[in-house]
Amino acid sequence: MNASIIDPLQGDFPEVIEEYLEYGCMKCIAFDRRGTLLAAGCNDGSCVIWDFITRGIAKVLSDDGCSSPITSICWSKFGHRILVSAADKSLTLWDVMSGKKITRIVLQQTPLQARLHPGSSTPSVCLTCPLSCAPMIVDLNTGNTTLLKVSVSETCNGPTPPLRNKCSDGVTSFTPTAACFNKYGNLVYVGNSKGEILISDYKDGKVRALVPTSGGSVIKNIVFSRNGQYLLTNSNDRVIRIYENLLPLKGEVKALDDMGENLTDLSSIEALKAVGSKCLTLFREFQDSITKVHWKAPGFSGDGEWVVGGSASKGEHKIYVWDRAGHLVKILEGPKEALVDLAWHPVHPIVVSVSLNGLVYIWAKDYTENWSAFAPDFKELEENEEYVEREDEFDLIPETEKVKGSDINEDEEVDIMEFDKDAAFSDSDMSQEELCFLPATPSRDSPEQQEKCVESSSKLVDSNNTGSPLSEEAGPNGHAMDHASSPLADDAGGRMKRKRKPSEKVLELQAEKVKKPSKSSKSAKSKSKPSVDQDDGNGFYGDGLYDD
Repeated sequence: MNASIIDPLQGDFPEVIEEYLEYGCMKCIAFDRRGTLLAAGCNDGSCVIWDFITRGIAKVLSDDGCSSPITSICWSKFGHRILVSAADKSLTLWDVMSGKKITRIVLQQTPLQARLHPGSSTPSVCLTCPLSCAPMIVDLNTGNTTLLKVSVSETCNGPTPPLRNKCSDGVTSFTPTAACFNKYGNLVYVGNSKGEILISDYKDGKVRALVPTSGGSVIKNIVFSRNGQYLLTNSNDRVIRIYENLLPLKGEVKALDDMGENLTDLSSIEALKAVGSKCLTLFREFQDSITKVHWKAPGFSGDGEWVVGGSASKGEHKIYVWDRAGHLVKILEGPKEALVDLAWHPVHPIVVSVSLNGLVYIWAKDYTENWSAFAPDFKELEENEEYVEREDEFDLIPETEKVKGSDINEDEEVDIMEFDKDAAFSDSDMSQEELCFLPATPSRDSPEQQEKCVESSSKLVDSNNTGSPLSEEAGPNGHAMDHASSPLADDAGGRMKRKRKPSEKVLELQAEKVKKPSKSSKSAKSKSKPSVDQDDGNGFYGDGLYDD
């Protein structure tokens, strides 16, 4: 964070609405890893990709077979693919550059959330959280699904306890369960309806650890920070909890196996809890102790220094921002529209939120002008002061600078090849194959606009070729001139603004007429006046001879 360098009294978090985006009725949003592209799922089943730098639409992904609302969007690691889940129980994988559909799978239940495996540039495996089913691992190539365990009792020999909710007809219903991958996708963290966090191996589905939460309420959301060091949970008791990840970022599966070998004397449940105590530890709790609001779409900032959560109350668009120490630093109040989804920009202090009406609001920092940044000796004055000029102020080489010695080592080589790494990105995030921008494709005019252009051009040609009897007779007599070579400008009344002298070719033709006059021309001389220097206002010059 550079907040202390920029201004120690201001935090590096958004404050005001800078702009809003509008395209249909958008329901969910997601940034790519660099924050240069923003994908939004619409109510009509389409997915629009915005260029976040220019705030223009870069591409629209739409499938004729899907017209249901989009429930979630997920980018692949390097931004080449997008996974879209819809309310018609479908999962669609898109190629971002070409805009073509790679595959489409229909599940048995509606997927509320779908996440691609973060460890591959071209992932073929995703984690899905259905509406009324346990979380599952879906193979996008074959369509095979593997259900994950959501209760510790399922790993034991004892009977499975009944689920909480039941429908009116006696059929047992399933409470929606939250789940997410860790940073490299080797483990899956599942939050169940008992308020427990289960750590499972995504390959075999085996539960490796169990972490009970203090509230014991249904876990609605579970999210990892970008660096993988912190885990966030949003429970039904209206409390957001932050856990510190004690496992190594790489080799975590082997570390869990080593922990379990030393606890063979305990029962399976106690052993899992003992291992879980060495995996996660409670770091902070966030809640509004006054209003006791439910939270929607909580998450971290790009560097993990800030925690953000939206109010789930109807009719209000409020976003709460805390620092990692647990202090509430800002409440962003938007329009009187319910908040549906929000996301923090991976790099900049920008928050993007979606309203119930389908608009996307961009929250940014309200920067104040700091003129002292341009010069170290610059200071702002509240009122005018008389300036006293130094004696050597405008000398070419001031005496004060002669006495001073240069602190810069001129012999030191300056490295212009290496650059400082951004703390928001790790080495695994850097790749030459990453897709950051989409090429702009020129849009063709609609057929209606093309027809209008053709009609207007044809009218212009007709107006230039018709309108006077002289122009009709000049063509066959060989006295017509090229419109492009000598255009004439007419005023509003159709009168000629200026006169031009006839060309050399016209003068030669006139000379030949004089040498060899025709009978009709002789009879016409007595009845007409010569008009060599006049034209008919349409770019044609007459020879002064009119036939009867």
